[in-house]
Parts: sequence; structure tokens; C-alpha cells
Amino acid sequence: MLDDFKRRRSDAKRGGRMASANNEELLAAIWGALNIARDYKALVVAKDGAIININQLAAQLCGRTAEELVGRCAIAELFEGQQAPQLAGTIERWETELKAASGTRIPVEVTYERLSTDLQELEVYAIRDLRERRGTAAQLEQFNTRLHQQHELLKEQEKRLREQNVQLDAALNNIVQGLAMFDGEHRLVLCNRRYAEIYGLASDQLKPGTTLQQIIEHRISNRLQSDMSPEEIVDAMLRRRDDTFGEFCSQLSDGRCIAITVQPMADGGTVTTHQDVTEQRRSEAKIAHMALHDALTDLPNRALLNEHLEHALARAKRGGIVAIHLLDLDYFKNVNDTLGHAAGDKLLKMVADRLRGLVREADTIARMGGDEFAIAQVGVAQPSDATSLAQRVIEAVGEPYEIDGHQVIIGTSVGIAVSASDGPSPELLLRNADLALYRAKSSGRGTLRFFEPEMDAQMQARRAMESDLRKALVRHEFELHYQPIVDLQSNQISGFEALIRWPHSERGMVLPGTFIPLAEEIGIIVPLGEWVLRTACATATRWPDHVKICVNLSSVQFRARGLVQVVVGALAASGLRPGRLELEITETVLLADTEGTLAVLHQLRELGVRIAMDDFGTGYSSLSYLQTFPFDRIKIDRSFVKGVAENLGSLNIVRAVAALANGLGMATTAEGVETQEQLTAVKSEGCSEMQGFLFSGALPAQEIEQRFLSNHKKAENAA
Repeated sequence: MLDDFKRRRSDAKRGGRMASANNEELLAAIWGALNIARDYKALVVAKDGAIININQLAAQLCGRTAEELVGRCAIAELFEGQQAPQLAGTIERWETELKAASGTRIPVEVTYERLSTDLQELEVYAIRDLRERRGTAAQLEQFNTRLHQQHELLKEQEKRLREQNVQLDAALNNIVQGLAMFDGEHRLVLCNRRYAEIYGLASDQLKPGTTLQQIIEHRISNRLQSDMSPEEIVDAMLRRRDDTFGEFCSQLSDGRCIAITVQPMADGGTVTTHQDVTEQRRSEAKIAHMALHDALTDLPNRALLNEHLEHALARAKRGGIVAIHLLDLDYFKNVNDTLGHAAGDKLLKMVADRLRGLVREADTIARMGGDEFAIAQVGVAQPSDATSLAQRVIEAVGEPYEIDGHQVIIGTSVGIAVSASDGPSPELLLRNADLALYRAKSSGRGTLRFFEPEMDAQMQARRAMESDLRKALVRHEFELHYQPIVDLQSNQISGFEALIRWPHSERGMVLPGTFIPLAEEIGIIVPLGEWVLRTACATATRWPDHVKICVNLSSVQFRARGLVQVVVGALAASGLRPGRLELEITETVLLADTEGTLAVLHQLRELGVRIAMDDFGTGYSSLSYLQTFPFDRIKIDRSFVKGVAENLGSLNIVRAVAALANGLGMATTAEGVETQEQLTAVKSEGCSEMQGFLFSGALPAQEIEQRFLSNHKKAENAA
């Protein structure tokens, strides 16, 4: 091949030029002499670095014609100064960039070989265009890159999926509900751990594909269902599910209650949740029971009593009588005060137990609050049946009780109302029974009373009085009258007792005995008593300094607290010297809270205020009171003074009280002196003072000042 090339080259030189066809043949001959691959299509021949020949493909690659390159362009201009090897026969291969006429740089691979002939040394460059190969390689690289990215993404997704599966598994196995999913053929798809725990099922009993019937059979084998067959249970569950697709409760044979929700899926399957609501249902039942029962005695409360009464009255319309008994325990407060509230609670429970033994199952016993109970007696043939039950109640409650080593005796009063004549509604029936109870308590302890229509009229009058009392306090309708107190040694007025009066526009002058008990009951005695104290102190400042002012205090004022501050305020506002104020209390004040009351009395004594025991000898008289607190004065009740002239017993009582007071260093005042004989008797028995109509009744302040304080000798003449 090389010899052929040399021959053609020699012929061409002899011709003086190379024809185009001959040039291609020459290049083909050179190509054949080269030891390079045949996919190098472009060929350039150079001598001493100058292009002397180029084939058409190489010229096209350079973007020029052969004429523009041959003899006019150096090879270094094409290959950016690439230097060819100098040794003949050397083959070199490299990748570089071919600079095209447009300035585009084309990636090429160059195979270089140096040929030597007899005539000359030639430099042959075979060129392969790398753009297509590099494009394919780039595409392959991009594909590989995308493949790698997708692989990494897939790995990340698999990782996230594993994490989500772990999280889902943790969530499913840590929720309080059991969860089970079934396909359209009622075969288990999946379930969580809680589902297995609720029904006591092992993992091999809950494999995917296990039928619902098989699961029920496993539950029955664990004794967690009724005596129904598995088929019956499955049919019942599926029928309920198909009917409601909601929630229902399954009562297991071990007493647990399982709330089951059934939700359908698009493929016909279901998702069920199972929650043990046993404790919740017990709590709900307990709350419902507590809402309708008394916490201490577990008897029905007022709400449940009303409900039972409504049903009983509805049945009674078809025939029969319903009787309601209201009970109020007598002397119960004494038990609380002496033995404590814990003993009182025990007593209430014992009373409840006794009442349970007196009634039939159809009757209802309720605790209305405090020491008040009620009995709804149904199926009463005649009122005498109600009387018989009430008498048995009074007898049973009155039997002695043994509490913490103490024998306790109480009683009860009963008010009765019957449905036949006393009203069709529970509210009216209870109201009428309450009025009857009020009458029973007023009539004495341990009694029973039936409701009578006039009781309602009396209660209406009481309510009208209460309304008028409240209005009178706001409108300042009350006024004070003052009754003189006479010193039996000097026969002069030593003080005045302030007595409240209520001039009513319709009732006339209302005396304290009429409205004070009601004022104490409804609580307005506290502001009313404060008004009395302030008014009396202010009035007394107009009188001689040796004249004292006596003001009565209610036990309610002591229980209300703040009494000391009220007294301090009245003295400060009026400027009255504390020694001129004498506060009168009755023995009932000391009964309620002896220690607390004594503490208040000592605080008042420290202010300089004088303290008197009023109505001594009545009620709960106790000589221990005279030892526990050094009263300044004892006032002997008018009931004893009234009979001193003709009743030896009364005279002896007055004599004993006066002697006792003198022995303790206390003064005595005889109340209610109306005759000269009474005055002589109390004076001879050692009483210090007297007050009563013999000297003067209670008068307004202005009249007191006109009659007595303008001329003190009138007191001596009256004596």
C-alpha cells in the first residue's frame, strides 16, 4: 500500500498539480497506508506544519473549502498549537478541539502518523468528530445521573415508608381502642395489640384471613360471650352493623362493656374500633345516681322524689290517693352542738335506716336536706292510712340511739298532705305538706298535722309580713321607744331600755314579739340590730352622763360575726362613753357557740361596755353561764315577778336569784313590775333595780325627755 502511495505521489508531482479526483485517490492511498481505525473519516496531510492536502470531510469539519486551507493554513491553527511527534513511524492519539471558521470549537480525536517516502516526510492527521459520541456519553451520563437520583429517591421513600410503618404500628398499638379491619368477606385484614388484649386473643388466632366467625369462636372459648352460638353472634353483629353502621355496646360475660363502632369501606369491608368503657359507664351510672340521691344517706333527693311523685300522681288519677309526709327532726341541732357534726351524720344515717323499715317497696323515702326527710306514700286507701304511717314514724324516730358510746334521744314532727284534696302537682303537694309541718312544729314536738286550707292563708300573711319588713328597713319606718329603769336605792332613773317599734300604715303599731322572730328567721335582724344600736347610742348622748342605755342583742347577731366592730362603730359615731352602754343578751345566745360567744363578750367588756343577762330563769338557764362570764347585771324575767305577791314559789325564785347575783357581785333588775306590792317584794328581796308599767311604759325619746329628764324629782315621787 505504501509503494502504491509513493507511485501516485510521484505521478502527481510530475503532473505539476493534483487533480481533484486524483487528490482523493491519493488521500485514499494515504488512508490505506495508515495504521488507524476506519471510522476516522476526516484526513489532513501536512508538511513541516503546513497543510498540503485535506479531504472534503475534513474541510467541511473546519467550515472551509480545501482551497482556503491547502497552502494557506498551518496545522497549529486548527488544533490550537498542538505539536506533532517528530519521529517517523510514530503514532500519536489525543483529544482536542478543532477551531472551525465560525469560531466554534469542535471536540475531536486526532490520530497522528508521520510517513516517510523517498521524496519527503509527511504528517498525516486522521480526525474523528466526537460530538455525537460525547452527546451520547452525556446522555448516558444524564441517564445514569437520573437513574442514580431515582435510586436514591426510592431508597429515601423506602426509608420513609419503613419509618411510617413503624410510626403507624406504634400508633395502632398504643391507642386505647382496639382496631380491626375486615374485608368484604368478613375476613381479618389487620388488627392492633389492644384488640387482642380486650378479647384475650393470641396472635395465632388473629392471623390475616381469619374470619369474623372464627374470632367469635375464640372469644367464646375465652368465656367472653354469652351462650349464643358463634353463628348467632356473627349474624347479630353483622345485622346490627348493616342496619346502623354506627356505634353499639357489647356486654361481655365477665361484666365488661365494649363500645364498638363500625365504619364501611368502599370495597365492602369494614373498620371496627373497640373500646372498654366499663369504668366510664360505671362512672356515668355513679354520677347519675349521685345526681338523684343524697350523698350521706343514699336516699333519693328532692329531684328524684319529684319524679316519683309525678308518676304516682299520674297513676292516682285512675284511682287511689298519694300522701306526702314531711319530717323535721326535733333536737337534732343539740346533737350537732354537743357531740359534733360527725355524730350528727351518723344519726341521720340511722334515722334513714329506720325509715326504710317502715315503708313498702312502692313508697319513696327522700332526704330533703339538713334534718328534713320526706315519704311519698302511694296506694293510700284513706287518710287514716297516712295517719298510721306518720304515728309509726314518730314512734320509731323517737326510740333511743347509741352513737359513739352516747345515748341520743330525738323526736320528729310530721306534716302530711294528700293528693285527693290538696293539689294535683308535686310542687303544690310538697308546699302543703311543708305548711302542715310548720303547724306541727308550732303545736309542740313529736306531733303530726294534716294540711288545712287556713294554713295557706296564714302562710300568705306571714309572707306579706316578710315583704313589709324588708320594705320597712329600706324606708326607715322603725322607731325606738325607751322604758325607764329605776334604781331602788336612790329611787332615781338609772337608765333606759331601747325597745323597737314598727308603726305600720295598715297594721298600726306592731310590737317586737310579732316581727322580731320573723326578722331573725329571714336574716334582716342583723342590719336592723345595727340601726337600733347606732340610734340608741346617738339618742343617749342627749341625756345626763349618769344615765345608761340598754340595748338587746339577738343570737343571730352573734352568729353573723362583726358584732364588736358594729359596737365600736356606734360608740365612735355617737361619741357615747362605753360605760354608759349596756348590752342585754338571753341565755339562748350562749347555747349556739359558747366559746365563740364568750370570746365576743370578753372583747366587748374590754371596750368598757356593760353586759346583762336578760330573762334569767327561763329557757335553758344554767348557773355555769354565770361562772364562765362575769355579767354586770341579771334581769329577772317578768313571769317570776308577776307572782311574787301571792305565789311563794315565785317569791323564792326572785329571792334566790337576787341572793345569787349579790353573792357574785352582780346587780339585779326586776322586770314587769306593775303593782306596789310587786315593787315592795322585789325591793325587800334585794333587787337593785326595777322597770315596768308601775313607773312607766316605753315612750318615744322626745316624750321621755319631756317627762323625766327635765325634772329628776318625778322619779322620787313615783317611788
